[in-house]
Amino acid sequence: MIDDWQHLTSPELAERTGPDVLAVMALGAIEQHGPHLPLSTDLDIAMGLQAAALARLDTDLKVLVLPPMALGASQEHAGFAGTLSLTSEQMSAQLRALGASLAAAGMRRLVLINAHGGNIGWLGPAALDLRVRYGMLVVKANYMLLRPPAHVLAAEELRHGLHGGQAETAMMLHLHPERVRSGRLDHFRSCAEELPDTALLGPEGEAAWAWRAEDLNPQGVVGDARGASAEMGRDLVDYYADRLARIMREAAGMNLDGFAAESTIF
Repeated sequence: MIDDWQHLTSPELAERTGPDVLAVMALGAIEQHGPHLPLSTDLDIAMGLQAAALARLDTDLKVLVLPPMALGASQEHAGFAGTLSLTSEQMSAQLRALGASLAAAGMRRLVLINAHGGNIGWLGPAALDLRVRYGMLVVKANYMLLRPPAHVLAAEELRHGLHGGQAETAMMLHLHPERVRSGRLDHFRSCAEELPDTALLGPEGEAAWAWRAEDLNPQGVVGDARGASAEMGRDLVDYYADRLARIMREAAGMNLDGFAAESTIF
């Protein structure tokens, strides 16, 4: 049974919570995505992947879907109009407070479906804090860190299309084609394309350097959006949704007997 947390009454919710119930939440951002994609791109993709993954679950799995975290830590995009950013500290505090509320309701399993790279850094320490304090399983399902679908995207695009490139544009053409400015698709070249293939240093290299979006490309996006299509977007959503659904099943079935909370450790 899959229910939206906010659509239940308080008594109904109290009857549905418990340590074996899985909570799921999408994390996105409201930030610039160049001239062709809306500010809501990361949130739209997170919500789309979440919906597609949930549709793949068996109806006997007990899931409560939390309201999404719409805003993200988007400091790297602050130089462009429209970006709404919270600090990493504020994002971390939100998740810790949310975890405390879930623990008070008897929940111990949380899967976070994240579609914004800027959220990755703060997620780790915040998730660990919930594990230590409440004995909670917190799964950091950053879709962009899952094994990429090499059969869909070329190696060059996987390497350089970090933001607003072919993958995000394709998924938006599938999920929300009316929000894509199709006449403005372009090849937004990354500064990393000028680096030799043997370079260890790069925006996402083995030794990565901290960047602002304009460091990669003056328009704040990178990748060849011209090659995106709704069909490619459907393939990408299906691919990631299959993996996310599997993650949810494994999280729901994981044995948490050894997950002691802080108060019971000593």
